[in-house]
Amino acid sequence: MQAFLVRLVGLLGLSSGLLVTAQLGRDLSARVNQTFLTPYHMRNRHVGLKVEGSNFTLDGFPFLIISGTIHYFRVPRDYWRDRLLKLKACGFNTVTTHVPWNLHEPKRSQFYFIGNLDLNWLLQDPKMKLRTTYKGFTKAVNRYFDMLVPRIAPLQYKNGGPIIAVQVENEYGSYHLDKRYMLYIKKALVKRGVDVLLMTADDGQGLIRGHLEKVIATVHMKNIKKETYEKLSSIQGRSPILMMVYTANSLDGWGTLRHTLDANVLMKDVREMFNLRFSLNFYMFHGGTNFGFMGGAASLQNYLPMVTSYDYGALLTEDGDYTPEYISFQELFSSVIEIPKLSREDARPKAVYKSVITAYYMSLWDILTYLDEPVRSAKPICMEKLSVNQGSGQSYGYILYETVITTGGLLASRGHVQDRGQVFLEEKYIGILDHSTNQLTIPKEKGQKDYLTLRILVENQGRLAYGQDINKERKGLTGDIYLNNSPLRNFKIYSLEMNPKFLKRGLPKIWKPVIHKLQGPAFFLGILRVGNYPKDTFIKLEDWTKGVIFINGQNLGRYWNIGPQETFYLPGPWLQPGSNEIIVFEEFKSGTKIQFTNMSHLGTVFWRVICSIWDNSVVLSSCDREKEGGTCTISQEPEPFLTALA
Repeated sequence: MQAFLVRLVGLLGLSSGLLVTAQLGRDLSARVNQTFLTPYHMRNRHVGLKVEGSNFTLDGFPFLIISGTIHYFRVPRDYWRDRLLKLKACGFNTVTTHVPWNLHEPKRSQFYFIGNLDLNWLLQDPKMKLRTTYKGFTKAVNRYFDMLVPRIAPLQYKNGGPIIAVQVENEYGSYHLDKRYMLYIKKALVKRGVDVLLMTADDGQGLIRGHLEKVIATVHMKNIKKETYEKLSSIQGRSPILMMVYTANSLDGWGTLRHTLDANVLMKDVREMFNLRFSLNFYMFHGGTNFGFMGGAASLQNYLPMVTSYDYGALLTEDGDYTPEYISFQELFSSVIEIPKLSREDARPKAVYKSVITAYYMSLWDILTYLDEPVRSAKPICMEKLSVNQGSGQSYGYILYETVITTGGLLASRGHVQDRGQVFLEEKYIGILDHSTNQLTIPKEKGQKDYLTLRILVENQGRLAYGQDINKERKGLTGDIYLNNSPLRNFKIYSLEMNPKFLKRGLPKIWKPVIHKLQGPAFFLGILRVGNYPKDTFIKLEDWTKGVIFINGQNLGRYWNIGPQETFYLPGPWLQPGSNEIIVFEEFKSGTKIQFTNMSHLGTVFWRVICSIWDNSVVLSSCDREKEGGTCTISQEPEPFLTALA
């Protein structure tokens, strides 16, 4: 489950709530008519979502929350309405969304919602303690809330809006570095005008430590045992049970097999939850895409960067099409309740555009003199502390370090390369320093000049979103690099954030014709021509190695030939009739063309089967079935999505 530092999770009632009466019991054959519970009839807006004994109530009526998660910032704005209507038609009465936060440039008045994983300038402070009442962190949280809450408070239920609940924090019981922190967050929300039902969410081990008085505790589908519900009962007595994260999948990392749950087990568990009158939130109903550099990373045994797709085994595919599981759950919900009679729209047609030849390129080395003046420093400086972006540092992308050496020998990082550094002697590729490789041999060949430029191109592959190490997630060179046990000195440091401004205006127009396959790092240019009505498509990069794709200045995300992801979703709204500029930044060895397909290929599936919500037994197996996917874009504004639900 992907966590946020201070995550606002709003449960947003759709235009028809699913009223499930207390008589539902264990009989799934009795369908419940709830068609009267519509905005037209819901006039008593003074009584929102409440806890009454073992039930939730809405407007005073028993209310079973049947929610699905959609991250609006992973979905093109043009498709928000489509995804919400499909969620409603499936039978869900509530949608859960997350409001990502990132105070990108503190010296500017504008507030940016950029991604849910980057911490950027917060980590400029060497003493930073994230998710605590450390002054540097609470100052940032207060600024965030000061700008966010006034924008969403008018959309609360009592004001005629769709927001019926807000989650205070996520899985803080597993982090729990500051006993005062949760109470601080609660007070910070309430005093700014959040007065809907507040919730916390933890797994079985963290329920008690993550709990707040007078805040309803919900549970995640992790380590669920009967003792979990006993703990829940011990801290809040008789209360409704909300499975806040009933997960369809887990995150996929580069170089791994895909993960998914068995659909039959999902159906069995949801039926059981209905019988027990549990509320649930299906994570994800629609996943979307980690466009740009927002994929983040996980820490299992080792650091694992996440793929670009956020398909997540959801009920809608990455590009918004129905899955067989969608149909199954729609049938289940309709057997229990009256769901809106919405016709199922046909799948959006996908285009297979003609392959684009990347006829022009420019080497990274060729453009250095056109970039902003490099930062000069005796010692390496990490991204976050780089004096760029008006002093707020660099958040993501790449960073290039140059220094001069006079000899070859053993180059050692001692763990100071975060996350992946390509090492070059002049323009010759030497090797990789990363989380698993800490040293390389720098050759000294006869006839070489006495002074050579050593270059280290470091990629920020994504920051950890949870765990005790989030305070350490500084990127680039985070300490000294040693040659023959002596620390290297006197660096020139180039910021390569690769934001839209850089692609549209900062990249010099010094393209050269491609006459043969080239070694990176380099930018490659191709032109995609489409008709008057651009359609969704998927990019396929056969023979390319590793890098980033940009379309009309927008960052589609990373690609890497180690898989599992093989195609990359390009939404139609990102295209324009006529010519579309595609730029590929290739780190290693380029292909010669960019291909397009109407099918997504996200890799070989690793099936993850959870046997029961009452125990912790897990059966693992794998197969070669592929599931199609595709998807989205990043929005900086949450209100239009929330308003669309009202």
